[in-house]
Parts: sequence; C-alpha cells; structure tokens
Amino acid sequence: MNLFKLTTDFTPQGDQPKAIDALYKSIKAGNQSSTLLGVTGSGKTFTVANVISKLNRPVLVISHNKTLAAQLYSELKGLFVNNAVEYFVSYYDYYQPEAYIPQTDTYIEKDASINDRLDRLRLSATSSIISRKDVIVVASVSCIYNLGSPVDYSKSLIELEESRKLERDTLIKELIKIQYERNDYDFKRGFLRVKGDVVDIFPSYKDDDAIRVEFFNDTVESLSFIDPQNNKTKMKIKNISIYPAKHFVIELPRIQKAIGSIKGELEDRYKSLMDKKKIVEAQRLKSRTKYDIEMMLETGYCHGIENYSRHLSGRLPGSRPYCLIDYFQGDFLTIIDESHVSLPQIRGMYMGDKARKEVLVEHGFRLPSCLDNRPLKYNEFKKLLNQVIYVSATPGEPEKKESKKIIEQVVRPTGLIDPEIEVKGTKGQIDDIIYQLKSRAKLGQRVLITTLTKRMAEDLSAHLKELGLKVEYLHSEIKTIERVKILKELRLRKFDCLVGVNLLREGIDLPEVSMVCILDADKEGFLRSHTSLIQTVGRCARHVNAKVIMYADKITKAMKQTIDETQRRRKIQFEYNAKHNIKPMSIKKAISQGLEVHAKSVKIAADIVADNLDAQLLYQVAADIEREMYEAAGHLEFEKAASLRDDLKKIKQDILRKEKVKV
Repeated sequence: MNLFKLTTDFTPQGDQPKAIDALYKSIKAGNQSSTLLGVTGSGKTFTVANVISKLNRPVLVISHNKTLAAQLYSELKGLFVNNAVEYFVSYYDYYQPEAYIPQTDTYIEKDASINDRLDRLRLSATSSIISRKDVIVVASVSCIYNLGSPVDYSKSLIELEESRKLERDTLIKELIKIQYERNDYDFKRGFLRVKGDVVDIFPSYKDDDAIRVEFFNDTVESLSFIDPQNNKTKMKIKNISIYPAKHFVIELPRIQKAIGSIKGELEDRYKSLMDKKKIVEAQRLKSRTKYDIEMMLETGYCHGIENYSRHLSGRLPGSRPYCLIDYFQGDFLTIIDESHVSLPQIRGMYMGDKARKEVLVEHGFRLPSCLDNRPLKYNEFKKLLNQVIYVSATPGEPEKKESKKIIEQVVRPTGLIDPEIEVKGTKGQIDDIIYQLKSRAKLGQRVLITTLTKRMAEDLSAHLKELGLKVEYLHSEIKTIERVKILKELRLRKFDCLVGVNLLREGIDLPEVSMVCILDADKEGFLRSHTSLIQTVGRCARHVNAKVIMYADKITKAMKQTIDETQRRRKIQFEYNAKHNIKPMSIKKAISQGLEVHAKSVKIAADIVADNLDAQLLYQVAADIEREMYEAAGHLEFEKAASLRDDLKKIKQDILRKEKVKV
C-alpha cells in the first residue's frame, strides 16, 4: 500500500525519468548516500517527490535557510495534499544569544522574540512524526539543535476515548503535567478551559481545532472537535491523543534530582575557580546558579533553563543532546537540499556555539555543563542519518566522495537552455542597469541584482526608487515570513526588481525573472566563487529569455569556470532539444498559498493571494480571517475586528465569483 500519493497533472520529462529511476535503485540497493546533481529549473523537487512516493518512508528534508525551507514546504504540500507535510525551523523572529566580551567587561543577556505560529508548526511536526508514517518534515538546520527527549514526549501523551473511566480532575492534572495552562477566560493555543463537566483543550500544535471532553459520572461521555473562536461543534470523534504543549516535558521529581546534580557541579566548579584565585568569577557563578535553582524549585522554570538541559534530561557529561532527528524511528530518508551550503553550515555550528559558551564558563557566568546544550557535532549528525540524498546544482567534494551514485539532471522538462552570460565593464554600470531594468519591465519580466553587502543593496534600491523604478531589497535581517511575502510580491509584479546579497543564490524559485545582474563579479571571495556564481546564474534559468550580465573589469578563474560550465550545459541542452524537436518554454508556475498565511496579520496573506487562489484555498484564507476577527473582538480591538470583517466580506465575494465561473 502506498503511503504517499503524489497529486499532480505532470509526468516526469527531460532527465527526470532516468534520475528518478537511478535514485530509487540506489536507495533500494542500500547505498548510504546518493547525489542528485540537477541544474536550476530541471525540477529537482519534482524528481525527489517521485522518489518519495515510490519509497513509502518518512522523510526529513533539510534546507540551509528558512526562505528555501518555506518554498520547499509549500511545493511539497501541494504535491502531497493527503499526507502530513510539516515545517520545522527556528521559532525566533529575533535572537540574541547570551554572551560575554572580556575586553570591555560587557555581559550581553539572552534576548529573544518567539514567533507563536512557527512554534505551533514545530510542535505539529513532532506530533505528526510520532503518530504517522506518511510524514514529510521540511526543516532548517535548527533540526540539529537541542530538543526534548522523544521518549519523554511519547510517554507524556494522553489517550482519550469515549466511555473511558476517567475523573475530570485527573485529566486536568495530567494536562498541567504536560505543560498545558488553565485559563477559563482567555482560551488560546496551549491552554485548557473548564466549565462544569466539560473540559476544552486547545492543543499547542493546532490552530483551527480545539477538543471538547464531556464527562458524566467520572466517565468520558463524548469527544468532539470544536471551533475555538465560536465554540461550535465541528465533528464528533471516538478517540484522540493529546500531545505535550512543549517539547521539554520534565516532571517535578526529575527537576529535584537534577538540582542535586547541579549543586554537585556548582560545588566542584566553585572550588576550582577559588583555587585559581578567580574570586569574582566564583562568587558570580555561585550567586547566579543558586538563584536559578530557587526559581526552578518554585516555578519549574528559570531564565536560561536550557543551560541545565544535561542535568534535567539525565545525560552523561559530553553526551549529545536529543534533536528532531531522534523523533524519526527506524527506516527514514533524509534529503539535504543545496548540500554544498547545508553541510558546511551543519559542520560549523558546533564550534561557533562552543566558542561563545567557553567564554561564559571561564568568567563564571555558566557552569561547564552548559556546553552540553548545543547543536550536534558533524559526526553525531551523520551517525543519526539512515539513507541520504544530496541535492545540488553544485555539490561539494564531500558529497561526491561519499555518494555511491551521482545522478546528473541537466536537461529541463521545459527545454529551457542555461542563460547566456555577458561580461561588461564596471564603468557606467548603474546607467546600464537602469536601461536593462526598464527594458525588461516593459516586457513584464523581473530582474534580480546581486550585490556584495547589505548596505549596498539598500543604497542601490533607494537610488533606483528615487528614479521612479519599482524596486525592493532582500537580506537576512528581514523576518522569515516577510521574506516569503516579498518574493511573492515580486512574482505578482508589485515591483519589477529585487536587490539582494546571498539570499538570491540557492533555490529561490522565481519563474518570472529573466535577468540577473551581478555587481563586482571579479571581486574574488565566497560570494563570487565558482559555486556562488553558478547558483546566481541559475536564478533566471526558468525563463526563455534568460540572460546574465556580470559587471567586471577582468575575468577571474571563478568567472571562467562558470562561463565554461554554462557553455557545456547549453551544448547538451541544445542537442537534446534538436533531437527531440523541443521548443523551449518559460516555466509557468501557479502563485500558490504558502507559509505567509501564518503571518501575524492574516490580512497580509489575504491581500497577496485573493486574486491568485482557487475557491478551495480561498475558503482556508476566509477561515483564518474569521478566526482573527473573533480574536480581535474578544480583546476589545473593535476597529481591527471591523477591518477584518470587511476583508472577510471581500474574500467571500471572491469565493462566490470563482464558484460561478466554475459552473
């Protein structure tokens, strides 16, 4: 029986059929690693989706940044509509780690802003992995960071069944143990509400369904899904499992045991610092740690509790922490997208984390055990994996050496040829960019401009705007969901040109882009290496009129390699098209609903997608707006509620209009 059902009208074309077959055979033969070397626009995601549908295994897809992870999540969700496609990235909108700068005696306290919706998606991912086999989790490299034990997580779930003997108060106590909070007035995600013999639970991993448990004489009389905003019953159910509200589920007895271990470490470390005549550091450590212990005993929590995770989870010193990969049991497949970037990033994370924390330990801000709250080391990460597919247009040497099979996918299903590359001098480059931008805009096409710095991207964007051109910029300081929104608006032609730095390289899927302008192409370094240039060139490879302009005063080795490799690929593609009588066509890709529906204001998503969705997806957007409207009214934000009401009315009119068109 096939667990995964691929929902698509397309069939594999070009090099895809042989790539799908070769990858499938490689995995079935037991090869630990395989590499898909696919050029931009060759449909690597579609190839991988076909392999997933044939293998019938849980899948972890790792991407090196949130933007690409969001794009993959949207694409796979559209291809596997009946399966659990989940999204797992860092839930911080803003994160400043704890640090100490000895040179200036500056202590920087940890500061973070958690995105509630990304937190829900993370919890949804782990609950799906535990409960289903047909699951695909698209994750950023945050999947190698410390997470609660999957054993504790699984043991903590509460099984509810109609007619089960269970006291109401016992259920309430069990829910509080797994981190749910009681609030009978403000009912939201991760909370429970009690009214007489009725207990309502709003699971932390859901955003549209709450669970109502009705009791009679210490028996579960009925179970149902309800709308958390208007309390209307949506569906009766016979049984359900409630998963913990947080990934870290630690009971009081374990906290008490951990505190004994923390005190023992504190005593040893205090003595060690005093022996070294580090009196200030010793007193600082003693004061801070005792305060944390008191907070844990009183509230079960303290600021920076993750630094005591080794004690709380009962792990041995130096042992690795649990992470998302531990939640996958048995036979699963890992796909590492843009592996030439993802693998070095995974490899470097441990050392960066260690360097920062060693300074904190040395100066008495943290116990040495804080070093065990860390990302995985590279060898630990590799040991956790079962079988791997590396996916990249430019795989690195480690993937090539490790892979038993390297499958090349050069010919695109659309017959598109790799972009023509032209090298121009830097004199008058801005005037030329303005001319190119205006020319492409008249044709309804989009342009990407890559710079070397964020400041340059912002300044160039501002200058072009002053000239009346529709331009925006994109870089890493822009929040996750906002990035997705900007990329979607480029496709919708809210503006014609996007200026960026490194975010415009790997995997960004923008079929409307017909030109890429590379400033300072001859400035040798990471951003202008052969790999980076190949990836940047590929950003316009989905358009039939694709062209790349490199602005440079000399041709570097990296530029020559890029031009030569592009010519090699163009020759293969031309020959294939001539042999099969194929006429190249630009990729036409629907602008579908994706991660932006989780934006803080659902109105943002509605504005973007209302004119570009079918009626079924509009129903989902309408439901999101209606929930936010009720929530705003509940908080007495009547102006916001009224605005959302008007948006809801417009969306419903769009639904009626589209349904009439169907008829």
